[in-house]
Amino acid sequence: MEVERKYLKLNDIEAYKISFHLSNYVWDLVLKWDLFAKKTIGIQFVNAVDSISANIAEGFGRHFKKDKVKFFRYSRGSLKECLDWNEKAKLRKLISDDEYNYIFRELDKLPLLVNYLIKYTNEKLKE
Repeated sequence: MEVERKYLKLNDIEAYKISFHLSNYVWDLVLKWDLFAKKTIGIQFVNAVDSISANIAEGFGRHFKKDKVKFFRYSRGSLKECLDWNEKAKLRKLISDDEYNYIFRELDKLPLLVNYLIKYTNEKLKE
């Protein structure tokens, strides 16, 4: 009897799923802002939050372990940047307390998940 192998897919990665949904949430918020807010904070906030899932995806698609880990680390840097933009958006009254708290809670889940992804990659891949 042959054992069926299950291959990991991008959507199996919890950090990717959370960050992908969060990026769309932030996008929807920023779309409602006035032009000045969009051009100063909005574009950078959206770019940073999009970068979290995009770097996880790019790392997932890389062949070599060092390449994978490099992109997962970029993702971790982007999520720290998002914490800053979230604070600024709240202080400048661009988002409500509930919106701020939701974004913060989602971002707060990600460091552990991204670190696990890095650890798993380092332990499981040979090269």
